[in-house]
Parts: sequence; structure tokens; C-alpha cells
Amino acid sequence: MPIRLSRRTLLTGSAAIAGAAMLPRVPLAGEGKAIDLTAGPARLPLVGKGHPETLVWAYNGRVPGPELRFRQGDTARIAFANGLPEVTTIHWHGLRVPNNMDGVPHLSQTEVPSGGRFAYEFALKDAGTFWYHPHSNSGVQLAHGLSGAFIVEEREPIRVDRDLLWVLGDWRLTKEAEIAGGFGHPMDSTHAGRIGNTVTVNGAILDEVPVRAGERVRLRLINTANARVFALEFKGHDPQVIALDGQPMPPHAPKGGKVILAPGQRADLVLDMAGKPGERFDVVDGFYPRMAYRLTRLTYGTEAPLRESPLDAPIALAPNPLPEPDLANAVRQDVILDGGMHGAMPKGAGPRGPFWALNGQAPMGHHMEPLITAKRGQTLVTTFVNETGWWHPMHLHGFPFRVLKHNGEPTPHREWRDTVLLGPEETAEIAFVAEEAGDWMLHCHILEHQETGMMAVLKVTA
Repeated sequence: MPIRLSRRTLLTGSAAIAGAAMLPRVPLAGEGKAIDLTAGPARLPLVGKGHPETLVWAYNGRVPGPELRFRQGDTARIAFANGLPEVTTIHWHGLRVPNNMDGVPHLSQTEVPSGGRFAYEFALKDAGTFWYHPHSNSGVQLAHGLSGAFIVEEREPIRVDRDLLWVLGDWRLTKEAEIAGGFGHPMDSTHAGRIGNTVTVNGAILDEVPVRAGERVRLRLINTANARVFALEFKGHDPQVIALDGQPMPPHAPKGGKVILAPGQRADLVLDMAGKPGERFDVVDGFYPRMAYRLTRLTYGTEAPLRESPLDAPIALAPNPLPEPDLANAVRQDVILDGGMHGAMPKGAGPRGPFWALNGQAPMGHHMEPLITAKRGQTLVTTFVNETGWWHPMHLHGFPFRVLKHNGEPTPHREWRDTVLLGPEETAEIAFVAEEAGDWMLHCHILEHQETGMMAVLKVTA
């Protein structure tokens, strides 16, 4: 049975800082050069000293996988090798890629067999914070560690003193620090998903983050968890959100002072370190009020402040070249989310599902009839209606979308996203241009919900 690991039993202090700081970064790739990426088993010290290493599945032997860095306008070339004991693919979450590079088995790509290889290649239209993960047996493969950051730098980045990355992971571990079994259990599938008992930052328990008074940091956050939603509060600091899901937006303070990140979502923050030398400030995750905990702590060194007042430089990012939706001529369709415990189960639901449905439909095996059909270049306006008692981060492949309304009220920033979070009984209206033909996946990014019915297909015809 999994147990909750007390923070006192976990790796702390300078060793934890060193472990988290060792996230490997692939140097900016030049044109014509391919990056080698291999998925396979590995044993890593997730929990730290005093605990056994954990058997994981990893990219290039690391959890998270190497941080892939490119510049906007480059072409990414990734030579992928599958060293897992089962088939897999890679989905480039949030990136606008050709349909045959999107990594969804039985829809846009043939699965890569064990021992097989696949060459991914696509132009990088947008700058921002993205990530990569498998889309085969997703709930198991991500929970075993298969994920990594994909960063596309702006041609003219904003001025900061440091560019930091926190890849947030959530693990359900046994007292022996092994990944707990029980995948596909109906309790997870029909409720909130597989929420773990151990949270990592860049693959380690991150007890503290050394900072310097007066410095300005760009902090990139990625939620790679199967199901855990984060609500991060930076005590004693005033973070400014400059991008969500990789897409720039007007700098602003997060609502209620908390940065909310559902599975699959990302946020770029600017943090001015306004504390004094020697001070310490907690970063608290309080999304689940009864399960609030300290994620890490900003620890100020004793050196003199880098500057006495905040850096006098703009923090707004240039927008990406996304096609603006034509709302006047849009195709409109509601998508009703239903099912789960206390909800209306899809017809034919058995002990292993399906437990969820979109517009009353759940996939039958590998076959999925399109839920939405559009012509290339058309604007679509979709209203998600969550008729369940559970949270659902709805992710659309291929097309970033504007969030127009939340619970019927216009959103203050009309932000671009690729994953929108809906609470119980909430609604969200989105709009996007179907600019690339093909069959594209729409699904809940709580993976246990996705795998038991909450997925569908958007078909875009040429």
C-alpha cells in the first residue's frame, strides 16, 4: 500500500538543491542537427538519502528528461529510440506541429515498437514553455517518469538575471520508494485521478532554492503530474504572470495570489527577489486545502543585494504568430463533460469503464468517431460544460485557443491556452482556427479520466 512520506523523511538541504540543479539541458540545437532521445528503464534517487533508488522509465536516463532548447523559427529534429518493454510515442504538448508528428497512436502516428526508432521533425512557430511526454499507455508511462521540458526561446528575450525551470512531478510511492501499483483502479478513474504522495521539482525533493536579493528571475513552471493540480503561493513575493501554456499575455498578478497549474499546464513568471539577505520565504501548494504543504523555500544568501531597486526593464513578451479567430463566422458546438462517481456513466460502463463521456460518447477500443468536424481555416467556438463533480483540464492538440469566457463571464485577458481547467459545474468558452488538417485529439489531461472515456477527435478536412 502507498504511504504518505513525511517531508522530514525526505532528502533536504544542500544535497536536494544540488540534485534539482542538475537538470540536464541540451545546448541550443543548430539547423540540421538531430537530438538523440531514448526512453528506457533507470534507477534514480527520487526520494534521496536513506531511501532506496526508484525504478523509473526515463528519457536519456533522467527524470525529467533533458531540457530541449531551441530558438523560435528553428526546426526541431529528434531521433527517438524506444528502449521500453512496450510500445510508445512522443507528444509535443502545446507545440503547433504537423499532424503526423503529434504522437497520438491509432490517430496520427503508428506506435514505436520496443527496440524501434522514429524521427520527429517540425518547425518551431512559437516561442514559449512546452513539454513532451508519451501518448501510449499514458497513465502508466507518465507516472513512471516519462516527461521533459521543451523550451523555445524568443529571438529577443526579456532581460532577467536567471532563467529557471521547475518541472513539477507527482509520484505515488511505497514505503520502499518504489512506484506503487494499482494502475487503472476504478477509485482513481471515477474520482480525482491518480494523485500521489510525493512531489518533486526537477526529479528531486527540493527543500530550498538559493536566491540573491535584488535579482530578477524568469521562472518556468510545468505540471507533468497524472492528476494533481497545483496552486502555488510565493510568500513574501509578487510574481507576475507573463505567459500561460507557452503563450504570452499582459503581465499581471495571479488571481488571489496563487498560480494554478492543472496537469499539462504551464506558467512563466517574473519574480523580483525583494527579500533581504538571509531571509527565507516558503512556496506553498494549497490547491487541496486539507493537503496544503510547503513545496520549497526561497532562501536568500548573505551577499549584498544585486541591486537596490527592481530591474528597470520591460517584462512583456512579444506575441506569437497565432491566427486570430473569426468569431462572426465561427462554427459553434458545445462539449458536455459527464460521468465519474455521482455522475451519469456512459452506456455500457463496466468494472473498468468507460466512466466518462463527451457529449455522451466514449471511445470504443481504438475507434473514435469525430466529435467535431471542421474545414481547414475555419474558426471554431466550443463551450465546455462540466456536468460532473470533478475537476477536468481539457487539452486540445494542434491548436492553441483563446479562452473567451469562464462561467459565462468574459475573461479579463482573453488568454491563449492549450489546456483549460474546469471545476465542478463550470463552463468555459474557447475559440481557435483549425489551421492544420488531420485528426486531432481532445481530452481531459487527468490521465485516468482520459483513459476511461474522456477523449474525442476533432477532424479537420482540407
